[in-house]
Amino acid sequence: QVRLVESGGGSAQAGGSLRLSCGGSGWIYNRQCMGWFRQAPGKEREPVAAIVDADGSTIYADSVKGRFTISQDNAKDTVSLQMNNLKPEDTAVYYCAADALSPMTCARSWRSVGYWGQGTQVTVSS
Repeated sequence: QVRLVESGGGSAQAGGSLRLSCGGSGWIYNRQCMGWFRQAPGKEREPVAAIVDADGSTIYADSVKGRFTISQDNAKDTVSLQMNNLKPEDTAVYYCAADALSPMTCARSWRSVGYWGQGTQVTVSS
């Protein structure tokens, strides 16, 4: 079972920045996408940002557009999420995701995602 490994996260003040990284997806055969989801207490897990392996295109949730940037390293083994201008509403557990069935899965419902990381807490204080 492939397990994605996340690093980064932690605490920041509103307006600050944090960076998340995720590795361990190099062994996923025919991987289609990688991305990040987040889940705040009492809320459903939601997509944040995704990158499509075939062409490198990126997709963002409206709530993070212009503030977050998703990227892959040249070997496509690691995906990162640079989070700038953080807001208290960004507070959540962030999960790295990958999928081998559809390039759009990482930007849609968490229910279809094939591979997950263990999650990392991001806390933004006002």
